[in-house]
Amino acid sequence: MKIGILSRKAELYSTNRLCDAAHARGHKTEVINYARCYITIEKGKPRLHYQKKSLSNFDAIIPRIGASYTFFGTAVVRQFEMMGVFTVNPSQAIVRSRDKLRAHQILSGAVIDMPSTGFARSINEVDEVVHQVGGFPVILKLIEGTHGSGVVLVESRRQAKSTLDAFYSLKTQILIQEFIAESGGADVRVFVVDGKAVGAMRRTAAEGDFRSNLHKGGSAKVQKLSRKIKSAAEKSAKALGLNMAGVDLVESERGPLVLEVNSSPGLQGIEKATGLDIAGNIIDFIESHAGSKRKRDTIRA
Repeated sequence: MKIGILSRKAELYSTNRLCDAAHARGHKTEVINYARCYITIEKGKPRLHYQKKSLSNFDAIIPRIGASYTFFGTAVVRQFEMMGVFTVNPSQAIVRSRDKLRAHQILSGAVIDMPSTGFARSINEVDEVVHQVGGFPVILKLIEGTHGSGVVLVESRRQAKSTLDAFYSLKTQILIQEFIAESGGADVRVFVVDGKAVGAMRRTAAEGDFRSNLHKGGSAKVQKLSRKIKSAAEKSAKALGLNMAGVDLVESERGPLVLEVNSSPGLQGIEKATGLDIAGNIIDFIESHAGSKRKRDTIRA
């Protein structure tokens, strides 16, 4: 097979590992900077071009779409879908995962546990929203933030008001979320491929920070999967329609709570912490499903 890897940087660990895993199984790969693609839309003739050549001979693609390129990146993925190319994650599922509000609404409808989360557009409603999610301290999150950016811990009404005033003045959308103190600045990232949890790591925040993201200086080690964590991660990926996902959870007194579902999870942290060939799992998934009849997306959100 010929597999296209949609990535803006060919030198990234995840991109290299996917290429290596595909080559080890006898497949050809091409790294495509999706931000440099261009689309032609005509009646019955969906076309896609990159570096002055047509992208028409791929059996499958692996989207690695950055958060700041979601709109254009998913347009490219959608064009591949229109051309009949198998994609590891569907374009619509990627869009769902990137909007944290929409994703939480879907997870709620799927009866998946998560920290209590509120959303309001007016500063006048903040006191009531904070009350509804359990009171201070609370977490403020940008709806489209990533890698821990746009996440703030606030411990008082004054701090919340000033922070939200700043965010609202920039026309950004903010979630107000319950702070799970007993997690101790740690979370669990579970990697799901083809509906199954294939590996997990525990991430711990750097000293003085509450965010456990590795991009923010957090550390990681292998995590044994409990039945409840495994089930929550697999249900979350399925609820959003993702075939490949990194599901982030915190452990609380009431059980594991889903924080976020990432549609382009990095491979470096999880592979180094677990020693597992996660890239190989992704290529195995493509081998099993590329060319098969696609199921219609039935998620109504």
